[in-house]
Amino acid sequence: MAETYDLLIRAGRLVCPASGLDGPGAVGVRGDRIVASGSDVDGSAASEVEVGEDSVVLPGLVDIHAHPAVEGSKYGVDPDEEFLPRGVTTVMSQGDAGATNWDRYCETTVARSRTRICMAINLSSRGESMSGPCFGDMNDVDVEACVATIKRGGDAIWGIAVNVARPTAGDSDPKEILRRGLEAAERTNRPILFGLREAEDWPHEEQLALLRPGDIVTYSLRPQPFGIVQEGRVHPAVWEAQKRGVIFDAAHGMASLDFVTAEAALAEGFVPNTISTDSYMRHVGADPPLSLPLMISKLRAVGMSEADIFPRVTSRPAAVLGLEGEVGTLAPGACADITVLLWHPDGPALVDVSGAERSGGRWEATLVVRRGETV
Repeated sequence: MAETYDLLIRAGRLVCPASGLDGPGAVGVRGDRIVASGSDVDGSAASEVEVGEDSVVLPGLVDIHAHPAVEGSKYGVDPDEEFLPRGVTTVMSQGDAGATNWDRYCETTVARSRTRICMAINLSSRGESMSGPCFGDMNDVDVEACVATIKRGGDAIWGIAVNVARPTAGDSDPKEILRRGLEAAERTNRPILFGLREAEDWPHEEQLALLRPGDIVTYSLRPQPFGIVQEGRVHPAVWEAQKRGVIFDAAHGMASLDFVTAEAALAEGFVPNTISTDSYMRHVGADPPLSLPLMISKLRAVGMSEADIFPRVTSRPAAVLGLEGEVGTLAPGACADITVLLWHPDGPALVDVSGAERSGGRWEATLVVRRGETV
């Protein structure tokens, strides 16, 4: 018998890396849950959507590194304005709040946003609330306060943000910052979201050797001499770290996506584990706006396949965040977070953070569903 749904989306292409779907089909939603998906789904619904052949239906996108914050962070942007309409239904904050402003962040951003917010809490007790480097004053790098806040916050806090690059560490010792971050992480059984120090200050092999399986290295496609590619080759320590379970995230930001670096890494067979935007205040008003669909369009233009791209913005970051089965999937029982991307084969050149250009089409979010409701 044909089923009845609140929402039924029929598509020429339905992609769910978590369940192996890739082809024509439909997704049926009741309330805030997906109740059916696949090629044999049929029925009627209060609201029905037909998606054309030039579009793809995906689970709601997961941006594992960005700056969702309605207030209290110098980097923060409103997630319901800058992420949700562009296809991201789940986003993780990279340290916008610390121990002293965590409660306020929960009240003003987490509780009031339609977008699902996860947190890598800043090791600095003040988060990004002050001007200047968040680790500029080592008195703010308070392990006890961080540990206490994580224990109080529970599952709402995924891990700890520890970026030891010069702009965030200032004149403080990056080795001591990381030592304290790892101490807090060990005491709370949490991973860290890590930004590497420039290699000329601290060899990358020494930094990577300290990281543990499940820790994330972000900014992995930054240009030389900052990123994982040195003199045209992926650093051997990067291969070793990825092999033992360290996660490498390709973030965009204002300085972190370099086409030459990405092409060199992909040519060697190195594929980042996750893809993110690192979108923050400076991106507001950009033309085109930075979005996760734009980011993956740029990686497609430098040779990354859709088979590699789609899991890295859906099922894989969901698993990293401990949300496997709830988000990042179209499987029955999952939260009804759904994103439809329209492919534009023609358009302006795609540009990296250095101004280099590559030709190629781009994806754009044309329909976003969060918890069963159309955004």
